[in-house]
Amino acid sequence: MELNLEKPILFFDIESTGLNIASDSIIELSFVKILPGNEVRVKTWRVKPWDYAANCQKKINPSAMEVHKISDEDLVGEKTFLEIVDEVQDWLDGCDLAGFNSNKFDLPMLAEELERVRKFRNKAVRIDLHKMRMVDVQNIYHQLEPRNLKAAYKFYCGKELENAHAAEADTMATYEVLKAQLDKYPEQLRNDVGFLANFSERQKIVDYAGRLVYNDKKEVIINFGKHRGKTAREVYETEPSYYSWVENGEFTLDTKQQFVQLRRQFEAEKQEARKAAMKKLTDKELEKSIGSLAEKWGNGKLF
Repeated sequence: MELNLEKPILFFDIESTGLNIASDSIIELSFVKILPGNEVRVKTWRVKPWDYAANCQKKINPSAMEVHKISDEDLVGEKTFLEIVDEVQDWLDGCDLAGFNSNKFDLPMLAEELERVRKFRNKAVRIDLHKMRMVDVQNIYHQLEPRNLKAAYKFYCGKELENAHAAEADTMATYEVLKAQLDKYPEQLRNDVGFLANFSERQKIVDYAGRLVYNDKKEVIINFGKHRGKTAREVYETEPSYYSWVENGEFTLDTKQQFVQLRRQFEAEKQEARKAAMKKLTDKELEKSIGSLAEKWGNGKLF
């Protein structure tokens, strides 16, 4: 079954220097864009992983190299993410997103690279991944056929996945698996990106690392450490220094940015409350002054 699309959906996959979102980097990024009408466009970048603070190429973790077979030497002549970021944003612009296990790794890693460009090179980033709908094909797979991409490809498509852990091969396989899922589960799934994004979402998160999540009341909740389970607003009101601790700690840039935005929101609300209180006080003072004048000039004439 082909996808029923109102706008393009962009399948993507990432290979990286390692699995630590805060310290590792993208070394291969593949996009497969499906347009309404099912035209397919493919773009893959090899990326030189860059340490912005040390101003040098990052090393690939040996355990990661064993998986994707990409070496440091393979990337010496490639562009950094900073050099391709405008093109990457052009591909992302106006799309929904899809991937395999992307909510846990690929999406946070892509967000982190965008935040690094913003922070270390002071470059404007127009794409906000948090506002884009995301279909995680693995979550659909695990909910309906509680396993990895290679097994899903064999189960749904009846084919062996050749060249696994090459970004483009994995991305194309993910696209094929989602189409096959729609064919196999017509009663449980709808051919609609909004439905699929909601169906494949395990928990409503605020930041991609899941340090902040929404509760049933749509309040932002701290999801780690000593304040786990408390609302972000409660922690701001009782221990505002906690926000500074997060912003200076070893958290992903995306997590830090979400804490910054929450603090700005709470500070703005507090200022509005002060203004409202001052206005109320001023109105009372005005009424008092008018009352005083009325007593003094009981005949209604000042002169």
